[in-house]
Amino acid sequence: MRPEAVAAVMEGMARWANPSSPHAEGRAARRALEDARARIKSALGWKGEVILTSGASEALAIGLRRSKVQRQLVSAVEHDAVFRAAPRADILPIVEGEPDETFLTEYLRTGPPPVVAIQAINSETGTALFPYVSSPALKIVRDAGGLVLADCSQSAGKMPLPDADMVVVSAHKLGGPPGVGALLVRNFGMLEPIGGHESGYRAGTENLPGVLGFAAALGVADAWSTDVAQRFDFKNALYDAADINMPGVQCSHIFSVAMEHLPSAAQLIRLDALGFAVSAGSACSSGTLKTSRSLAAFDIPEAVAARTIRVSLGWSTTVEELDLFAAAFRDLAHDAAVRSA
Repeated sequence: MRPEAVAAVMEGMARWANPSSPHAEGRAARRALEDARARIKSALGWKGEVILTSGASEALAIGLRRSKVQRQLVSAVEHDAVFRAAPRADILPIVEGEPDETFLTEYLRTGPPPVVAIQAINSETGTALFPYVSSPALKIVRDAGGLVLADCSQSAGKMPLPDADMVVVSAHKLGGPPGVGALLVRNFGMLEPIGGHESGYRAGTENLPGVLGFAAALGVADAWSTDVAQRFDFKNALYDAADINMPGVQCSHIFSVAMEHLPSAAQLIRLDALGFAVSAGSACSSGTLKTSRSLAAFDIPEAVAARTIRVSLGWSTTVEELDLFAAAFRDLAHDAAVRSA
């Protein structure tokens, strides 16, 4: 967490009162909550509504289950939370790192308008499915009367939001506290209300400390210890010692690399012993060490996927740490090659 977010959460805990209570303390908490909501909207450049949630998973569930449409279409590389929220959704294939526009166009011709879930950045490969504010997929869906739900958990606070109808944001992905996020909605008319809090679109007492931390983190989201050029230099150094070429446009803070001669589980153990925290697959499922569904959908061969790790950089990661990791990765790759010879 960013120190600004930690301080804001502590402030929220010290002044805690239920923001929905009518007494003076509750009214003060409501003012603080709405001020934080306004700061979140401003920092993200969002002109519509903001539904505060317990995180990205809840936001995805609201957007997918309560959209006023009759069908759901989700990209093949979405986070597991999307498939849990929409287990019977149709699947949008990925071709060369991008949504299959031919499939999408034909799908939209064959039935009522759907909600289409396409993530901005894949959490395992760093592939940007929405590398620009506007994209052909957005126009195709909108022209057919459908809704686009963009999971921007990995991109919010790091790059502009796509011009989607709904956007999902997670606070802890940008240095805020865990357990809080938001569903940005162009207008409430897209969703079926359920009553309760958040203008009737979400139940549960509002997490004032978390929301204050969320807003504080977004306020300093552009402050990183490294710049984009330094992060891409690091990626290139890793790729020199790896044997994978991820498809599509790549972001500057998540990379997937495959090491010859050494499975991902062995890489995680050895790098962890050296003090480096990396993963195989997404953090929500990497503990199982199963072959990644997303890598398969990106057409990465199973043998390569079994040797692939995910390297994610945070706002506090330094150039010195990047250099140390690159050297450790090269040494590990060299040792593995020697042992296999």
